[in-house]
Amino acid sequence: MKIGSVDVIIPTYKPDADLGALLAGLLIQTRMPNRIILMNTKAEGVDLDRYKCVAGLEIHDLDKGAFDHAGTRAEAARKSNADVMIFMTQDAVPADGKMIENLLAPFSDDKVGVTYARQLPKEDCRIVESYIRSFNYPDTDMAKSAADLDKMGIKTYFCSDVCAAYRKDVYEALGGFEAPAIFNEDMVFAAKVIKSGRIVYYASGARVIHSHNYTNRQQFQRNFDLAVSQSDHPEIFADVKSESEGKKLVLATMGHLFRLGKPWLVFPFIVSCAYKYLGFYKGKHYQKLSCARILKYTSNPDYWLS
Repeated sequence: MKIGSVDVIIPTYKPDADLGALLAGLLIQTRMPNRIILMNTKAEGVDLDRYKCVAGLEIHDLDKGAFDHAGTRAEAARKSNADVMIFMTQDAVPADGKMIENLLAPFSDDKVGVTYARQLPKEDCRIVESYIRSFNYPDTDMAKSAADLDKMGIKTYFCSDVCAAYRKDVYEALGGFEAPAIFNEDMVFAAKVIKSGRIVYYASGARVIHSHNYTNRQQFQRNFDLAVSQSDHPEIFADVKSESEGKKLVLATMGHLFRLGKPWLVFPFIVSCAYKYLGFYKGKHYQKLSCARILKYTSNPDYWLS
């Protein structure tokens, strides 16, 4: 595929200094974006005017409560006429000037529909989260297709809109993002790409700095929302298991902590895993929960109240 134009799409809400670093990183790319489209959820005291001098930048304001993980990105996609759309989050900072170039390179194969970047931990990232980043985002490329489902299971569909590039023609041919979506719009679409006979490509040379030190409650809420999204798409996720990948990660992380000589970190890690599993279990069975329980468990109450 010959790529003539590239747009970068970034949903924002109360952005911090990371957004400035992200925009600065885009301005030093060897392959410059044609447009940078910010889909900004309005908030009191937040003024993005200082970024208007950035070449190619557009800011589109949304009312609070109008944000939707899939719907907001789909709206931005309709504003783009580029050959490739790169979706990023406001806290993903390019690690170098070749992020876009390396993210686009796999599209030389016409079967590649989506590519996604490697995520590197921030300096303040905790030991366990840093290892999980290396487990989920190794330093080797992967071209994933339907042939990998038996071996890789749900990880075949793994993709992250923290930094991912979509061929616009493939995006439109497969119907784009399905809205509304509580979470996980990237994996849902990646599954469509795989099921259509195309490839989802992990481009390890395209690197962004992105990590979070979530609390146990936040981990519970994220996994609750993740499981809700999977429950809402049985046509995609019913035939693939995710628990086996989770077990691999748990065992690998525990082994890493012992090798580091930090066995005392194993117990809080296991507690964190328990929160994640419980959140995932509750989300898988959310139809049996009361509205009050759902609002307590989710990280996105606006989704349920809209």
